[in-house]
Amino acid sequence: MAARIDTRILLRKLGNIYSIARRNRVKAKWATSRPKFPSTSLALQYFDMNYGTDLGDLWPSVRIGMLSEQKYGALINNFSNTGDVMTTLQVQGAHDFVYNGALAWEEKQKTTQDHLQSDEHPFRSSTTSETQGAALPPSLSTNIKCFVFPKGDISRFKSARPDGTGMLGYYLLDAASILPVLALDVQEGHNVLDLCAAPGGKTLALLQTQAIRHLAVNDSSASRTARLRRVLQSYVPREHLTEDRVRITSFDGRRWGELERDTYDRVLVDVPCTTDRHSLQEEDNNVFSRVRAKERQRLPLLQIQLLLAGLEATRPGGEVVYSTCTLSPLQNECVVEQALELARKERGVSAQVQDLQALAHVFRDTFHFLPTPRLGELVLPHLTANFGPIYLCKLRRTS
Repeated sequence: MAARIDTRILLRKLGNIYSIARRNRVKAKWATSRPKFPSTSLALQYFDMNYGTDLGDLWPSVRIGMLSEQKYGALINNFSNTGDVMTTLQVQGAHDFVYNGALAWEEKQKTTQDHLQSDEHPFRSSTTSETQGAALPPSLSTNIKCFVFPKGDISRFKSARPDGTGMLGYYLLDAASILPVLALDVQEGHNVLDLCAAPGGKTLALLQTQAIRHLAVNDSSASRTARLRRVLQSYVPREHLTEDRVRITSFDGRRWGELERDTYDRVLVDVPCTTDRHSLQEEDNNVFSRVRAKERQRLPLLQIQLLLAGLEATRPGGEVVYSTCTLSPLQNECVVEQALELARKERGVSAQVQDLQALAHVFRDTFHFLPTPRLGELVLPHLTANFGPIYLCKLRRTS
């Protein structure tokens, strides 16, 4: 009898163990519903294969930068109490890279001119003429102020707080994304189009110039446009957002050339792209997810169509800046080249690429630029200046 009891107890214990094992197998089955290959891993594999070839020896440092924490800038909101905000940021060790870059350029030009005009310079006349013909940076708007911490300083900005009028003091963004706005060189009284505006950082930078007569702000996504409205309402007083000053729409940007051809003095085309840094660090809304594979493959075509629309919407003599946040030549230089060819052959629009080397030279102490770009300029992520990637190319419409 004792033996039988012991056997039943043993079987009961084995049954409990078996039940636990079955439950674990069910949990393991649930776990298999998660992706075996995360989108971030697929993105890294793709970048290693392509950018390793495109960038060569530069890729290892760029790779480390993109996998590390991004560095931000604080775009000062001129519609708030800027004095207190800037003083606080300066006390924290941050500086306005736009002002410092422009100041350094002016001092260099003055030193060069003084040196050329001295009697000791043996080649005064010939060298002076060469300097006068050299490319100059665009007239940087002193109203655009963006604070960053020095190279190697990984300090973080605190979240902005509203002032007495309810306006936030600054907007946190990748400081390199200010460069396309600076390159656009907005002048007093210009009509400007921001074709792919959401989430709103570049739109807000354009408004800081306080020189635009009318700003058209568009994004094809209704949800992103709603987010853009909320951003502007947090930073810009209502009287500056009236319909006659700022028009916010949610249209298909590819058709803008049909709607308003030959209209704008300046057009910013900041297209959807693979958003390389986001694709490496975030699973949510990742363009490298398997369900978005076709969307990712169609990106270059979409980018060409948007740039074509931007060129058509620009008046002859006006300027367009094309920008992305990817390292991909297929989405950068190749898009510009194909769009220029199609614009000339199919749309009757001619445009010329403008030299941005001077702009890159002005801000080389803040950003790490690709040494020898084929077209435009490319900001490379780097641990000491972990901004970007940001690509920008400026075009001037000639006909």
